[in-house]
Amino acid sequence: MRILIVEDTKYLADAIAHIIKRASHKVDVVNDGLSGLEYARTGDYDVIVLDNMLPKMSGVEISKTLRKEGFNTPIIILSAKSEIDDRIEGLDAGADDYLVKPFKVGELLARIRALTRRNHHKLDGNNITVGNVTLHPDSANITNEELSVDLTAKEFLLLEQLASRPGKIVSKEALFQRAWGHELFNEDTYVEVYISYLRKKLNQINGDVIIKAVRGLGYILKENKET
Repeated sequence: MRILIVEDTKYLADAIAHIIKRASHKVDVVNDGLSGLEYARTGDYDVIVLDNMLPKMSGVEISKTLRKEGFNTPIIILSAKSEIDDRIEGLDAGADDYLVKPFKVGELLARIRALTRRNHHKLDGNNITVGNVTLHPDSANITNEELSVDLTAKEFLLLEQLASRPGKIVSKEALFQRAWGHELFNEDTYVEVYISYLRKKLNQINGDVIIKAVRGLGYILKENKET
């Protein structure tokens, strides 16, 4: 596994790189945002770890740029900002995870393992169709006739979980574990943000299915009889 670390605090970047190398992974380290974006654009990485407060370009800006350019590499944002709004900003920028400083490097490693484990899973299985929407595991996108939209790793995993049980409630906890896969933290906000992304993408392809929230229980994917 090859990991890109973009962190301007040299001692922290070196410490993270040292631990990751001890776990038998390859690591590249850069110390400013523009260099980080340039390295990330090579597409050579399994995971990108971004500090948010970087010289020249922030981690959030890097994440937004990569997602707009079609890169689906899993991204973890590191930040000293712990407010929910800051986490939502990171997720809205396309990050798959958000880790608040200070943190244990072991926790970062666990999150990296979870991201790569679930990102690789998207290549498994057969197409799933609900209503006029088809989920394609081999290409991690959804289609409706000639319309198509790509999904990020997290979006794919959540939609796959829902589409595998159409018309049935899937709890927030089950969705969280499916996409993030660890119990080091549990934020309902993460699931809610990604469900909103999926709803927008279903609308982009004129899907006749909806993701309905069931208060206190979870979410249901079902055909929208009004379309």
